[in-house]
Amino acid sequence: MCGIVGIVGKENATDILVQGLEKLEYRGYDSAGIFVTGVNEQDHLVKSLGRIADLRARIGQEVQGTVGIGHTRWATHGKPSERNAHPHTAGDHQFILVHNGVIENFEEIKQEFLQGEQLAGETDTEIVVHLIAHFSKEAPNTKEAFKKALAVIKGSYAFALINKNDPETIYVAKNKSPLLIGLGEEFNVICSDAMAMLSQTNRFVEIADGELVTVKADKIEIEDETGTIVCRDSYEAQLDLSDIEKGTYPYYMLKEIDDQPAVMRRIILEYTDQVGRTTIDQTIIEKITESDRVYVVACGTSYHAGWVGKTIIEKVAGIPVEVHLSSEFSYNMPLLSDNPFFIFLSQSGETADSRQVLVQINDLGFPSLTLTNVPGSTLSREAMYTLLLHAGPEIAVASTKAYTAQIAVLAVLAKAIGDKKASPVSKAFDVAHELSVIASVMETIIDDKITISQLVEDYLAVTRNAFYIGRGTDYYVSMEAALKLKEISYIQAEGFAAGELKHGTIALIEEGTPVFGVITDEKTAAHTRGNLKEVESRGAHNFVISLASLAKETDQVILPDVHPLLTSLVSIVPTQLIAYFATLQRGYDVDKPRNLAKSVTVE
Repeated sequence: MCGIVGIVGKENATDILVQGLEKLEYRGYDSAGIFVTGVNEQDHLVKSLGRIADLRARIGQEVQGTVGIGHTRWATHGKPSERNAHPHTAGDHQFILVHNGVIENFEEIKQEFLQGEQLAGETDTEIVVHLIAHFSKEAPNTKEAFKKALAVIKGSYAFALINKNDPETIYVAKNKSPLLIGLGEEFNVICSDAMAMLSQTNRFVEIADGELVTVKADKIEIEDETGTIVCRDSYEAQLDLSDIEKGTYPYYMLKEIDDQPAVMRRIILEYTDQVGRTTIDQTIIEKITESDRVYVVACGTSYHAGWVGKTIIEKVAGIPVEVHLSSEFSYNMPLLSDNPFFIFLSQSGETADSRQVLVQINDLGFPSLTLTNVPGSTLSREAMYTLLLHAGPEIAVASTKAYTAQIAVLAVLAKAIGDKKASPVSKAFDVAHELSVIASVMETIIDDKITISQLVEDYLAVTRNAFYIGRGTDYYVSMEAALKLKEISYIQAEGFAAGELKHGTIALIEEGTPVFGVITDEKTAAHTRGNLKEVESRGAHNFVISLASLAKETDQVILPDVHPLLTSLVSIVPTQLIAYFATLQRGYDVDKPRNLAKSVTVE
């Protein structure tokens, strides 16, 4: 969601801020703004509704500075508008603030401290900057006023604050929302995502919750909630700028779909040796084998991957697995087993709902593992163990390669646990070989884009809604396939267990309704085909995705056979392309769907 950038000590601060915001466009936003100062004692605040291109168009040659902050906003409090865009100001524009997160007690703050204050917009952020200005009337300096405000505030936040009367300093603080300090030569930067500032530096310092950091061009000073100075080493971001460029692709999503075979091969290299044995840290494996139940906690696409992972782990390793939505688990924790182990799935490693659960799990003393695409992310730092997805940066809002990477890594993990437990299923499951086959099959599917594009034009050009159906892991794929279609093409799409159609859902079938059937399981293939006949007799326009060994000549997409435990890794690929082409043909932005954000950093 919202993005923050900032810099101290560069003459071209304006260009660096705007370029940084452009790197954060993938996160989702509805407005943007920058503040720069430090040249000829001139201050410049520029905000715009819409894209970064709209903001750039408003920035004149005179907008220059050596210090500045910038922000992309995804509306939570107050509708998308220029007056609600960040940065916000207070104290006769003396204090300038950007903020990611949600302030839970902003109404109480307004009533207690800001009676009679004139506010320009409707955001919780504006309340905070006015609170800082309020405390500055008695505090000896900006930092102390900021501290007083932080002591009052409840909620999640990443703040960057400038006092234009001290134009050589940015004050930052965080709680639950991601924020990093980047170290340069005679300059320093701040950002909510390292990708935003990779053009300036690859050395970053993490900030812990509750800390306040003073950032100047030649130094940074971190202090904790007690005022104690904290010393922390920097780390080198393992990213390359070329990894986050589209190259010759028209959209990131298409590039990321095409990346999936390479991701499968990278996972094989990272987690198996030359003879196919798993190389996952045995400490992790021992901890899981000691447990009596695994709890997978995730949101959205990762939640769907968790359901597929449940099937693989239970069949290969023989350990019962439960899958839970983070947002539900954190406030309605189920009755736990005596010796649980928790697995958190998150592409970004910053998902706020999942982090809320992890905090509770850590307080209870239970072991945890994060599977994430981002080293050094919050969930990675705070879980007991981490396994990286090695998928490379995923920019498009609609996740594709991170989903298949999560399933692949869970399959390797299941194999490692099964081997430790001497499971006969695991012994026969050569995961390195099978993932290699998967990679080749993915390439075959991806190479047939033209066929899928033509089918999409026939099935989805004018439809208002569509359904995916399947059984077992095909049902889990149907849920993810429907999510992909609805989130970028805006077609009302739902994924259902095929056997549940007669229990209510079939009432929604109308003449011409597209129904996509996923068939990769020999045990249930005939049953799913029976369900497809039922909807066809009521006017449905059926589209079948099947394995070659289960296919009929009339099926629209026929997939080469793969290992039965890993069919979801190939059956999902045509559905990703279906969503892509449906969106393209309807004239929408594939990478940046409306109202959505890539990384959901607020609960």
